[in-house]
Amino acid sequence: MSSVKWIKIVTDIFDDEKILLIESLPGSDSIIVIWFKLLCLAGKNNNSGVFLLNDRIPYTEEMLATIFRKEVNTVRFALKTFSDFGMIELINNVITIPNWNKHQTLDAYEKKKERDRIYQKEKRAKQKLLIESSKKSSDKSNDNSSDTSSDVVALEEDKEKEEEREEDIDINIYSEIIDYLNSKANTNYRVNNKKTRASINARIAEGFTIDDFKKVIDIKSSEWLNTNMQQYLRPETLFGTKFEGYLNQKVTKQVGNYTSNNSKRHQENTSSSYNHNDIEAELLKFQEEL
Repeated sequence: MSSVKWIKIVTDIFDDEKILLIESLPGSDSIIVIWFKLLCLAGKNNNSGVFLLNDRIPYTEEMLATIFRKEVNTVRFALKTFSDFGMIELINNVITIPNWNKHQTLDAYEKKKERDRIYQKEKRAKQKLLIESSKKSSDKSNDNSSDTSSDVVALEEDKEKEEEREEDIDINIYSEIIDYLNSKANTNYRVNNKKTRASINARIAEGFTIDDFKKVIDIKSSEWLNTNMQQYLRPETLFGTKFEGYLNQKVTKQVGNYTSNNSKRHQENTSSSYNHNDIEAELLKFQEEL
């Protein structure tokens, strides 16, 4: 399995309770360095957080000490600390990082890109084969109908495979996004809804990340919750074609019924004021009717 060139690290990792506890230990700097080297090695091996050399030989403390250029005792103490804190698990004497695939979701996106590349290559090969077979159709008119039927069946199978690939994303990605939406918007959307998955797939294909989805949910929940726009706190609206606009929306602090940077202007024009949410609601309804 090919290695990945980078791994995902949250920016507030040094506020994590486990890291704070590690920093209180003797030799904490070396322990933290070993942790980051473990994460990088897991990404390099790209084996779902399972530490096996050449997919066969479990890494030992001595092997890791050599690779990390650290004393064996330091590595041994670090591994024991990680195990005590639940950061690693030993399964049949093999070191593993729990939930590696859940947190390194971009790996699933890279796999999808690779599958799409292979699919396009196979599709072009089949198209070339169809062209070559069509040139021989004049000499084999009787056989042509059966060949054409076979080609149609093959193309239909390709279409079904392509639809499956559109939904071929780690279930943890859907769960993390929808669970976050339900917790923020007090909703109960299902992870296995095809329309919801299609919206998420479309945005992921454009390069957006789980953090982008969460940011959009935070922005629109803060703006729409407990208003007439609350009904639009749903996947098909939040993750639709306006996703990038929502993501880059500037958040202004609410003061009473007015925003702080526009309060004076609103107060001076109360007789002709309008509600932005009402307008946006009407626009969303209009789009749904199209």
